[in-house]
Amino acid sequence: MHQPRTFLDKFFLVIKGLCMGAANKVPGVSGGIVAFVGGFYEEFIYSLQKLNVKALKLLFNGRIKSFLRYTNAQFLVLLIFGMLVSYFSVSQVLDYFLERKELFVWASFFGMILGSIYYIGKDFEPWNRRTVFAAILGLVIGVSISFLSPARENDNLFFIFFCGIISVSGMTMPGLSGSFILILLGNYVLLLVDSVNALYDTFKDIFSWNFDFLDNPERMETLKILAVFTLGSATGLVSFSHVLSFVLKHFKTTTTAVILGFITGSLGVLWPWKRTLYKQDAFGNPLMDSNGDRIILNYERYLPDMANMETWWAMCFIVLGVLVLLILDWYGKKRKERKQVRVTR
Repeated sequence: MHQPRTFLDKFFLVIKGLCMGAANKVPGVSGGIVAFVGGFYEEFIYSLQKLNVKALKLLFNGRIKSFLRYTNAQFLVLLIFGMLVSYFSVSQVLDYFLERKELFVWASFFGMILGSIYYIGKDFEPWNRRTVFAAILGLVIGVSISFLSPARENDNLFFIFFCGIISVSGMTMPGLSGSFILILLGNYVLLLVDSVNALYDTFKDIFSWNFDFLDNPERMETLKILAVFTLGSATGLVSFSHVLSFVLKHFKTTTTAVILGFITGSLGVLWPWKRTLYKQDAFGNPLMDSNGDRIILNYERYLPDMANMETWWAMCFIVLGVLVLLILDWYGKKRKERKQVRVTR
């Protein structure tokens, strides 16, 4: 039985959903880190696990209250609502700053990941042969993923479904960025840019009572791709949640060690000082997506120039990112203390 949530708790759940949605959009950042640091990772995984056959039976038998209580529906709805809002608001703002102040955005997230490593690692115990090996394994896999070369774009529906299953790993597995995985699979622009923009334009058309998009084969094809991707994501969420809830229950310390390694390995993807490499045709001309934006191929990393003032500003943003996590840590401790005071009274 879950404790009743206050209005403030519900409000912050939506905010956490906003943060998860924004994190999932940025290559190299994992929404799962937000859940882990925000202190609701286990509840998120266990709630997703409840979307099973028993839940379907309760729903089809008309036992709506039992269904909502069993699946912790209020928690999931508020969180997912925040994520959906994020895709049309916060992530749009992030896209704007990534285009104009890319170094500072990467630096901020790099600092937040550093803060996350401290946050997770400071109270972790026990360190022994097994957990050290698990952390190193997670680190090696995380670093290896960051240096893989991307594939070409592929709009085959079976592959799109597979992309949905894999990309959702960023929500369930802290340190594994779903959006970066989509870059490696070659479908980041198709699924997180073109498809989201097509959905946004469709909603805009519907609200203005314009249904001409139904006669637009390109728009309908993109919406079909988005529907298959969404179905794959939902399948991945539920299936991953069952696996993760099992390992969290039986191998919690080892799993946390792997996650710590994964997050540390993701620093390679988020290294702020890098040049974006774009896809080109055989003649060296940049390739564009359907919105006229250049298609990302990968990143070339370099050491910062300490004589450049912009480097020092980026350092400040790294510190700011770390401070955000330290403030969250402080807020979480204070919140626990207040709850304990209420219980003792």
